[in-house]
Amino acid sequence: MVRALVVSLFLAALSLSFDAHAQSASAKDERQYTDGPVTEVTYLRVEYGHFEEYVDWLNSTWKPTMEAFKKAGITTDYKVFRVSPKTPEEANVIFMITYKNMASYGGDLGDRSADEEDVAKKVICSTECQNKARVARSEYRKVLGTELIRELRLK
Repeated sequence: MVRALVVSLFLAALSLSFDAHAQSASAKDERQYTDGPVTEVTYLRVEYGHFEEYVDWLNSTWKPTMEAFKKAGITTDYKVFRVSPKTPEEANVIFMITYKNMASYGGDLGDRSADEEDVAKKVICSTECQNKARVARSEYRKVLGTELIRELRLK
C-alpha cells in the first residue's frame, strides 16, 4: 500500500512537472514585449554663433508645426535637445519626433509623409517656400543623420 501511495505521488508530481514545462514552452512561443511608439531622431550641427538664430526659428516655425502635427493626430510628442558634442563634427542639437506606431509614421527617414506635408503647407508656407528656407538654414545648420527607434514595452 505504501508502494502504491509513493507511485501515485510520483505520477502526480510528474504530471505537474509536464504541465509546468508545457506552460513555460507556451510562454516562450509568445513575444515577451509589444511594439510601442516610433521615434524619429535627427542629429544636427548648428554652427558657432548661430544657436540663438536657430532657436528663434525653432520657436517661430518648427514648434507651431509640431503642435499642428500633434493636433492633427500625426505625432504624439516632440522634443529638442542641446547636446555637448565630444568633437566638432558631432551633433549639438537633437530632434525627437514621436509617432503612435509605425503605421502612423508613414514616411521615409528624414522625409515628411503626405499628411505632414499638407499640415506644414498650412502652418508654414508652400513646399517651394519651405525648401528655400531650408537652403538658407543650411548656411549654418547641417543635418548629420536621422534614425528611427521603436520602444519595446516589456510584458
